[in-house]
Amino acid sequence: MAKASTFQKTVMPNGIRLVSEKIPSVRSASLGIWVTVGSRHESEALNGISHFIEHMAFKGTTSRSAMDIAKTIERGGGHINAFTGKELTCFYVHVLDEQLSTAVDLLTDILQNSVYDPAEMEKEKQVILDEIRDHEDMPDDVVHENFVGQVYKDHPLARPILGPPKNVSSFTREDIQGFMKEHYNPYRIVVAAAGNVKHSQLEKLIGASLAAKGKRVKSASQPFKKLEPGFERNSRAIQQAHMLMGGRSIEYKSKDRVAVSMLNTVLGGGMSSRLFQNIREKHGIAYAVYSYNDSLSDTGYYGVYLATDKQRVERAREMVIKELVDLKERPLTKSELEEIKIQYKGGLMLGLENTSSRMMRLARMEIYQGRYVPLDEISARIDAVTPKRIQIMANQLFDEKNIVTTLLEPNGKKAQD
Repeated sequence: MAKASTFQKTVMPNGIRLVSEKIPSVRSASLGIWVTVGSRHESEALNGISHFIEHMAFKGTTSRSAMDIAKTIERGGGHINAFTGKELTCFYVHVLDEQLSTAVDLLTDILQNSVYDPAEMEKEKQVILDEIRDHEDMPDDVVHENFVGQVYKDHPLARPILGPPKNVSSFTREDIQGFMKEHYNPYRIVVAAAGNVKHSQLEKLIGASLAAKGKRVKSASQPFKKLEPGFERNSRAIQQAHMLMGGRSIEYKSKDRVAVSMLNTVLGGGMSSRLFQNIREKHGIAYAVYSYNDSLSDTGYYGVYLATDKQRVERAREMVIKELVDLKERPLTKSELEEIKIQYKGGLMLGLENTSSRMMRLARMEIYQGRYVPLDEISARIDAVTPKRIQIMANQLFDEKNIVTTLLEPNGKKAQD
């Protein structure tokens, strides 16, 4: 019989948290270095610098060229990448278990010893400006960004992760070094690993590679203003209208996160959801329609997205509101809830089929909850959700005072080549 996975945690002397999950049945390992810093921690003048740092980390260190960084992992069939979010930056690899020490050496090298060469910075600025232009060419991306800006108006969370072009063009090596000195503190770093890994080996590797000391710092949190319900309309040279409706939601550590996730599944979490079945399948109003919920450290937001013909926007909006009202007024039946619980548990288990997903799950649990939550506990939370609790959360989230609508519609012009 295969051995079950084993979770372990160590707080290193300098404040870095190391979490791992040993899965003896696999031959791979996923490793991520997470820094609890993202676009919400940037000033307006430095908006976009977290994402810029993520890019520049791969452009060469004092001992490795950009090609060396790529080849070190890829020559063994592995994968290396990174991403930046509203409040997290992650550098991660997926490798064979025998490459774990190499992976640690590489990730700690790019985190600590990247040279941020001015010539490479100028080239990467052009890459990111292309990324911003590509983003601007995707109306579904634009409407999502506009929506978050409307939900968190006048708050750093409203700012784009990529930053405005003028900021990207102006970043200097000193800007990067100053921002990292302020925010890349050991107490804000979590190292997570999952797969055929030995925790004791990781302890030694991380202890030797990330030994720099730092002081515990508390991020200044800007208060949230009250959400202002409203309808924001923009237009551009596109073919379809893109609409997002939604508002504030719950934080990651909320006891109601499972209930809200299940509510989202019912509303628009898949092809069997109410939105998909009624708006697309039954009435053919929209090709793309779904809902989502995104939880952060101290807040969250949910949204209902759809793309449709400009002439059918109001009809589609009415149908979305009808589904929201129905979930507020009529509790799910026991059989409906049981189906959702089976679907939710199945999705949870499928999400644990690869080591990368498990590594990311470990890191987020440590960052947002400060502890490992075993599957048995999650399963018990799922079983404990009642139709009444889902209805309560529907009334909280779908209150008309907590709903904004963002529309991006065709302006009648053809997009330029």
